[in-house]
Amino acid sequence: MPNTKSAKKELRKSAKRKIRNKKIKDNIKDLIKKSRKAIEAKDEKAKELVDKTLKALDKAAQKGIIKKNARDRKKSRLHLRLNKSTKK
Repeated sequence: MPNTKSAKKELRKSAKRKIRNKKIKDNIKDLIKKSRKAIEAKDEKAKELVDKTLKALDKAAQKGIIKKNARDRKKSRLHLRLNKSTKK
């Protein structure tokens, strides 16, 4: 347990950030899963869903919730799946 006043405050801050970051990460994971399912099902809304996912990934990386290379990797893999499914 923290001893000083500033350490207690920092603990509170980190707990709030952890909750906020977890919500954003969970949202991104859900969007990626939905996008993949839509792509596999060849749904018309797959492109819109992928765009929404990419926007969420960009925002999370901008805020420092995920790293930029992780964002780029996830975006690239989603684009590859989408392009592969639309070619056929």
